[in-house]
Amino acid sequence: MPILLLGNKDIDLISGKRNITIRRLWKQPLYRGDRLYCYWNILSKEREKLFEAEVTHVDIITFEQIKNNSELAIKLGYKNSKELEKDLKKTYPNNTKAKDKFQVFEFHKLHVSQWEGSAINQKNIIIKKADALFEMGNYHESSVCYKVALEYDENDINLLNRIGDNLSRLGQFGDAIKHYKKAIKLDPNNEYLYNNIAIAYLNKHEPDKALKMSTEALRINPKNTTVLYWRGLIYEMLTDFEKALQYFDCILEIDDNDPDVWNERGTVLNMLGKSEEALLSYDKSIELCLDNEDDSNTWASKGNTLLGLQRYSEAIECYDNALKIDVNNPIILNNKGVAYMELDDFKSAIDCFTKVLVMYPDNPDAQVLQEVCLENL
Repeated sequence: MPILLLGNKDIDLISGKRNITIRRLWKQPLYRGDRLYCYWNILSKEREKLFEAEVTHVDIITFEQIKNNSELAIKLGYKNSKELEKDLKKTYPNNTKAKDKFQVFEFHKLHVSQWEGSAINQKNIIIKKADALFEMGNYHESSVCYKVALEYDENDINLLNRIGDNLSRLGQFGDAIKHYKKAIKLDPNNEYLYNNIAIAYLNKHEPDKALKMSTEALRINPKNTTVLYWRGLIYEMLTDFEKALQYFDCILEIDDNDPDVWNERGTVLNMLGKSEEALLSYDKSIELCLDNEDDSNTWASKGNTLLGLQRYSEAIECYDNALKIDVNNPIILNNKGVAYMELDDFKSAIDCFTKVLVMYPDNPDAQVLQEVCLENL
């Protein structure tokens, strides 16, 4: 019973887009008519059968023959023979002598009713793998798996939504919207789907369309804090800061423990010229954060507010706290340098700008500000 292990790079084989692959010649070579048990090995301790297949054709060739065979490389899903050669050397470092043998074989997937082994719920297995890929940030591969799972049930709302999520993370917002809208036709009272469309439109820089979708989501559930939060962000993009503040305050009446809401509230208050109130919001956000990326952003935002209020020493303290979490952030380092400049501490300012230029030699802000400092030393 030959076993074929499939990983992330074999998505085309799993999806059925390709049915030809290459492996080092096994001790028991494959023959036409052999039954393949195909497993997913994304995690070493988790090998689950994806499908059974029948081998339809086998060629045994040497590594030397593979190296110069561009036609074969393309059939196997590679751009050219050089890419195939590089991958084989990486996968089989001890089998790349000229006469080392490989088997190139084609197979035909068998319907579950023809399986010899125990049957499984293929859709659930594929979804499980797609979810794992999604969590790993492999959004393209995850989308392919979700779409394969969708072939088992084209009306699966959750799958349509997850495909939309993947496409959004890939920056394909138009395609994401199409999948969200298909899901809405099946579940017209789902506020999260309308909200996801609103987010996609916002990322497409179409806030007016985003607002319309947000209105639909809010109509279904006016107390959904996720919908309210994104509605506030939409109004921010529309520069209607009073409206944005209204929605962030509405969330805090329902739940005042979300640091992101307090942070955005601070940003909006700054835009309205209410810097002192903004500082209080940033303080609340910092209080609720646990030394994560958002905490760094909030410390930096508070520092920027203090910089605008000419409270330079306090601003520097905030930037230092932000840099404890986000050590190499050039924007924070530059702003810290500006605060030192305002205190006439040009040597400390130069240290900040030098750190930026070591990491980002072409950073224009650091270049100009460093020159100004050197002139004042």
